[in-house]
Amino acid sequence: MKHLSLFLCFKYLCRKKIVLLSIASVAMCCGLLIVVSSLFSGFIDAVENSAVESMGDVIVEAPKGARIPDYDEFIAELEKLDIVEAATAVLSSNGGLLFIGKGNVRAVLLWGIEVDRRDKVAPFAKYLVGGGEVAGDEAGMGYVGIGVVAKPDAVTDEYDYDKVKGFVGRKVKLTTAVSGSDKPKRIAFRIAGISESGMHEIDSNFIFLPIEELTEKLYPGKGKIADMIHIKLAGGVDDVTAVDEIRSVWLEFGKKKDLYWTAFGKVETSRLRQARLIVEYRKQMWMLMVIFGIVSGGVILLIFCIFYLIVMTKIKDIAIIKSCGLGSSGVAVLFVFFGLVVGVAGSALGILVGWVITTNINSVEAWVSSALGLKLWKSSTYMFSRIPNVVYWDYVYWIAGAAILAAAVGALVPAIAASRVRPVRILRYE
Repeated sequence: MKHLSLFLCFKYLCRKKIVLLSIASVAMCCGLLIVVSSLFSGFIDAVENSAVESMGDVIVEAPKGARIPDYDEFIAELEKLDIVEAATAVLSSNGGLLFIGKGNVRAVLLWGIEVDRRDKVAPFAKYLVGGGEVAGDEAGMGYVGIGVVAKPDAVTDEYDYDKVKGFVGRKVKLTTAVSGSDKPKRIAFRIAGISESGMHEIDSNFIFLPIEELTEKLYPGKGKIADMIHIKLAGGVDDVTAVDEIRSVWLEFGKKKDLYWTAFGKVETSRLRQARLIVEYRKQMWMLMVIFGIVSGGVILLIFCIFYLIVMTKIKDIAIIKSCGLGSSGVAVLFVFFGLVVGVAGSALGILVGWVITTNINSVEAWVSSALGLKLWKSSTYMFSRIPNVVYWDYVYWIAGAAILAAAVGALVPAIAASRVRPVRILRYE
């Protein structure tokens, strides 16, 4: 008799098509939170990884105005460490103006790099448009970011690559300055390649020249000097732990070369450089999640209304079921359990919806841009050319669990109301 009561009760509940509205509401809220958390977390990780992509795992930087002499000796000492896979020197400039052609002058930032060694620490060759080859440390050749020589389409945010490739081989002129000198420095070079890393700040502002050539132009007679050393760690090495060992080598090098200022230099992970920015991004993400969570909390009220409506319209059926032997606690547990079933079904559907939207978000954005002429994601605004599209499952588990709990809470009051139905009182007047 008890099993028959359970069967009848489930049958009454499942017949209510309005229950599908509960499942749909749970799915919609769950999917929304999954998409928001995944996209925001992906963006934050992309910001962190961009530093590693462009500068390696660890950065050694001289104090402002100081230069690291004989950097090749320091790099050789670093590469003796088991924790270091490779290192490369960088000489940064104050920036300058790049004359590309008549009426086309751009403000740029300048790095002198070891072109032949750069790929050992951070990707360089693979970012060249059209799969161009690196010319090495060839004099008179340089590389520019794609945003320096071209602008993306205002609607599609795509570059005209045929036009971009036309800049390869073109002779351009850079005017820059050196601290302590009143005379500007002019450097003429040919564009050996166009770099598109997908990171807007680098693509739109940076040009790269061979470090020895740049040194000779800016600091003639100074020999091999740099102001940064970018370091790639061996696989599996913790970057935070590696910093202490690298700092010891740095200080020892300073003693050897009588560089009193090495104690004031920075030895830090590239991720740490982004730490303050990342903290602010995470605050914004959690604030957004709280707001959406409060809005999604309306699902509790919706489930409450739907289940209460079921109780009120099926009060006679509940009385019959109780008269067949199912107790008040059994009826209450059954309604709560059905709320859990709604939560599980809704969250499962929400996970599927969230996964599909997140993994295909770039296609969705491209379709919106093509169909409506509305560009939702612009690299100039969001720093990257593509929307991060990885689902962060750690958040998915918490969101799904909260959705199931919310559905059970929404069914709790109707469950209590159903448990208080008195069969004798109801059936006496039927």
